[in-house]
Amino acid sequence: MSVLNGKKILLGISGGIAAYKTASLVRLFIKAGAHVQVIMTPASKDFITPLTLSTLSKNPVHSSFFNEDDVNQKWNNHVELALWADLMVIAPATANTMSKMVNGNCDNLLIAAYLSAKCPVYFAPAMDLDMYQHHSTVASFKALHHFGNSIIPAENGELASGLSGEGRMAEPENIVAFLEADLESKLPLKGKKILITAGPTYESIDPVRFIGNHSSGKMGFDIAKCAANLGATVILISGPTNFSIENNLVKLIRVISAQEMYDACHHYFDNVDVAIAAAAVADYKPTNIAVQKIKKTATNFVIELEKTKDILASLGEIKKNQFLIGFALETENEIENAKLKIQKKNLDLIVLNSLQDEGAGFGKPTNKVTFIDKNFKVEPMELKSKEAVADDILNKIVAHYA
Repeated sequence: MSVLNGKKILLGISGGIAAYKTASLVRLFIKAGAHVQVIMTPASKDFITPLTLSTLSKNPVHSSFFNEDDVNQKWNNHVELALWADLMVIAPATANTMSKMVNGNCDNLLIAAYLSAKCPVYFAPAMDLDMYQHHSTVASFKALHHFGNSIIPAENGELASGLSGEGRMAEPENIVAFLEADLESKLPLKGKKILITAGPTYESIDPVRFIGNHSSGKMGFDIAKCAANLGATVILISGPTNFSIENNLVKLIRVISAQEMYDACHHYFDNVDVAIAAAAVADYKPTNIAVQKIKKTATNFVIELEKTKDILASLGEIKKNQFLIGFALETENEIENAKLKIQKKNLDLIVLNSLQDEGAGFGKPTNKVTFIDKNFKVEPMELKSKEAVADDILNKIVAHYA
C-alpha cells in the first residue's frame, strides 16, 4: 500500500506546457489511494482543461476566487483548501509562479492557497534550459528551500523550445515516487517493529460450542493501521474477527484459542520494539474438550474450567527493552486495579477501559480510555472514535522514542 493512501493532496497547476502531464499525475494519485483537489492558474487552462482534471480527481477544479457563472457568486475559500490538505504539490512550477511564491505576490487562487498552507509543500519546476539556469530562478530555488518547501528535481530531456537539457518537469511516475520516498523517510516509527494482539479468543467446549466474549477486534486493527501509517512494521495476531487489513507493512496472523495466541506472541516477541496487548483473551478454558457434540440431556450441565496462560504477564517476565502496553477492561475500582496490573505484569503503559462509561466497551465504534504509565501518572481522555484512540496510543509510542 502506498504511503499516499488516504492522504489529501492539493495539486496546484501553473501555466506551462508540462501542465498536460498533470492528467496522468492526478490519475496516479487517485490510484495510490489519495484524495485530490486541483487549483489551476488562469494561464494553465490553455494547456489542459478543468473538465479533464475534475473528472479524474472526482472533485470540482478551482481557478479563481469565485465562479463567475455562479449566480450566487460563492467564493472559493483558499484558506479552507489549504487547511484541508495533508500536502500541497505545485506541478508544473513555472519561473513566474515560483517568483510569486518567493515574494508573496498573491494575484491568483493558487498563490493564496500556497501562502495559507500549513502542510508540507512540494514543487516541480518546469521551464526551458536557459530559464532554469538563470540566476533569478536559482535564487527562487534557494529561497523556497529556505522557506521549508521541497523541490522535486527537474529532469533532462527534450524541451518545448526544441533544446535538450535540464528543465523538463519530472515525469508523473517520478513525482509520485519522490513523494512516497520523502514521506516514508520522515515517518516517526520507520524501522520499528510492533506486535499487536486483537479480538477475542474462542475456547472449545466440544466441536460445536466454545467460550468467548463480545470483542470485535476493531481496536486492535485500528492500532495496527495507525502504526503502519507511521512507518512501523506490524505483526498483528488476531483472534476470530470479521476485520481484515491490506497493508504490506502488516503481517496478519489469525488464531483461535488463547494457547495459539500465546504461542504466536512468544514466537515474535524477542524481535519487536513494542508490544500492544489489545486482545480480549479468555481467562479460562474447559479442562476437557469433548470429542463429539455434547447432547442436551441433563437439566443442569457443569463445565470444569482451568486458567489459560496469562500472555501479557508472560511477556512482561521476559521483556528486555520492549515498550509493553496492556489493556484493562474494568467494572469497578478501575484505577486501582489497573495500577496493580501494571506492577504484576511489568507494563510500561496501560490503556484502561471502564464499562461504566457510556460509549466504551466491546462492539462499539467509540472508546473512552484512561492512560496510566509505569510511574502511575493518570491521564483520562474524552470519548473518541476508536481510530482517534489508536492515534493517541501511537503518539505515546512516538513520544517514547523521541
